[in-house]
Amino acid sequence: MKEIIASIITIGDELLIGQTIDTNSAFIAQQLNSIGIRVAKRVAVGDQETAIREALDNESTYADVILLTGGLGPTADDITKPLLCDYFGGKLRRDPATLKHIEWLFNEVYKRPGALLPRNQKQADIPDNCTILHNPRGTAPGMLFQKEYRIYISMPGVPQEMKEIMTDSVIPFLQQNLKTPFIFHRTLLTAGIGESMLAEQLVNFEATLQPELKLAYLPQYGMVKLRITATGQDQLVLKQAIDSKFEELKKLVATHLVTDKDEKLEAVIGRLLSEKKATLSTAESCTGGSIASMLTSLPGSSNYFKGSIVAYANEAKEKLLMVDHSTISTYGAVSEQTAQAMATGALKQLNTTYGIAVSGIMGPDGGTTLKPVGTVWIAVANKSTTKVQCLKLGFDRQRNTHQTAISALNMLRQFMLTESQD
Repeated sequence: MKEIIASIITIGDELLIGQTIDTNSAFIAQQLNSIGIRVAKRVAVGDQETAIREALDNESTYADVILLTGGLGPTADDITKPLLCDYFGGKLRRDPATLKHIEWLFNEVYKRPGALLPRNQKQADIPDNCTILHNPRGTAPGMLFQKEYRIYISMPGVPQEMKEIMTDSVIPFLQQNLKTPFIFHRTLLTAGIGESMLAEQLVNFEATLQPELKLAYLPQYGMVKLRITATGQDQLVLKQAIDSKFEELKKLVATHLVTDKDEKLEAVIGRLLSEKKATLSTAESCTGGSIASMLTSLPGSSNYFKGSIVAYANEAKEKLLMVDHSTISTYGAVSEQTAQAMATGALKQLNTTYGIAVSGIMGPDGGTTLKPVGTVWIAVANKSTTKVQCLKLGFDRQRNTHQTAISALNMLRQFMLTESQD
């Protein structure tokens, strides 16, 4: 079976100057990979006709599927649609169904007064040689062209609109019209060990992997994901092979295993708290609410997360978390004693089962000889026990902050698991 190759072209000057971060490519690649289509290249081009044409010509030399995002809006810099119309030898025609949808959006959803502007009506002008992909969330539909056995798909650059077209229209079309190999992924998450140390530990394991299996290392702040991918024609054989090797991998990294699912650490914390019917609060100084933000990014977090007290100033630590003034004046805000008091204060003030507290020096300045930049104290507590840990981080402010949040959540995870074993 021939491997299906895809290329992604993202269009927009804002991508090239760093004003907008390209999240579309990651989503598209994940969706394609899930049905056995390999993304070989991602190309970003500006809002220039020559650049877009050159990208189309280049990617067409090897890719079976070319996906484009961006440049479909109603303004003068949105040139993708007329360019594609010309590139594939079509003519623009007004599509009644698309126009009706645009009118409905403006009248019923956006509640815009008055008649549609001509530039909005032109959103319904579609090349006559493409298949229209309905965009339920916006005014610019997706467009699908076919030429010389290749498939070209153009979608809006707005992520919410692109995602819906991708899942509702593009993926079903590709599955129906292309014969792709089976592909399976199994992912686990580790913490407390670096990528190089893991690789050294897994040398012999990697040597035993069958040709259809591949192990990937995906390092993150303070954690490493390990993903085994199986690709081939026999679905049952692949599934058995990847499951067997994944179980072997789990045993080899058991000491550092956080979860055997492709999920974030905060999801693991949420599940553990839910299973215990427990609640959590945080007292954050140096992280400024980052831990709370991670926890509340998940739906249903209100079932176990009660809230956070961001006590940045010493006065706030004393008034909001009931930390004794003498504790801070004697030991300092960044100290084992202050972190313990903050965790205890969060437990009392928010009446939760567990509490996390962090206090540290994120940088780039503020450090001393005894407490250099990157010094962080973390405390986790329940009603009877408090445990503390000191980190000595050597990164920039942003990474120090994120590393602290990850370390605090992982420390809570270990605290809860140890508690369950006692």
